[in-house]
Amino acid sequence: MKHIIPALIAALACGGAAAQARPDMGKFLATGGVSQVEGAGGGGITPWALISGYGSRDSWGANAHYTYVDTQDYKLNSYGVAVGIADRLEISLAKQEFKGSLAPLNLLNIKQDILGLKLKVAGDAVYEQDNWMPQVAIGVLYKRNKGIGGLGALGVTNVTQLGAKDDHGYDYYVAATKILFEQSLLLNGTLRATRANQMGILGFGGDKGDSQRLMPEVSAAYLVNRKLAVGAEYRRKPHNLGVDNEKAYYDAFVAWFPSKNFSVTAAYAELGDITIFNPKKQHGLYLSLQAGF
Repeated sequence: MKHIIPALIAALACGGAAAQARPDMGKFLATGGVSQVEGAGGGGITPWALISGYGSRDSWGANAHYTYVDTQDYKLNSYGVAVGIADRLEISLAKQEFKGSLAPLNLLNIKQDILGLKLKVAGDAVYEQDNWMPQVAIGVLYKRNKGIGGLGALGVTNVTQLGAKDDHGYDYYVAATKILFEQSLLLNGTLRATRANQMGILGFGGDKGDSQRLMPEVSAAYLVNRKLAVGAEYRRKPHNLGVDNEKAYYDAFVAWFPSKNFSVTAAYAELGDITIFNPKKQHGLYLSLQAGF
């Protein structure tokens, strides 16, 4: 997977040359997915092989998103932008801010920047309905943790002081998505190579492991009608830090697409344990707004 970045950069040049100057919004409603919490197009917690935006293979599209997650002890804000070029290449940028709300971490504030690239390499989830081949995409997320705020009195300002090996790292993934219009179903499977702790919010690698590990992620959505979808997702996570008994994420969601310019996603999310200092299983509301073309 180490050659994925040069391949994506080469595709950027080709895709940019093929796209029109003005977006045509030629894709079907909801087929760009929503904005995943790390900025990529997909579900709420896992990227799909679909390309963000409503631009067809002869055009481009873009969106901006804001996502809010609220559990008993923590809050996560994520916002960013994504551009899809020629329905083949996606570029995304997201910023995350993670805050504590309960002592001893009530002053906790961690920020992270994420740059994503995704390239469709095979199949078409929409137009190849007579073929069981899914749409397949490869992607990379570069993440940089910007340090820990609110714990200066304890002398903790960087995730490496919690046991993480690095404050930056890469996630590499392969996603396969199939839309079955006759059954009103979307099915997705993603395999991610990662060493990120809690998506990178607690750094990368640790005392329990520091190698890239393959983690499966799955999503399923049922299209109630052309503007409303319900579904569920599961995302397995590594456990690299002794101070963080990291568990899998999963959610159940409702996504509403009133138009191609706007969507709302609401979910109940289970995020498992997040640090040994607040050892309760974290669960709560997930809300995401997306606007674009």
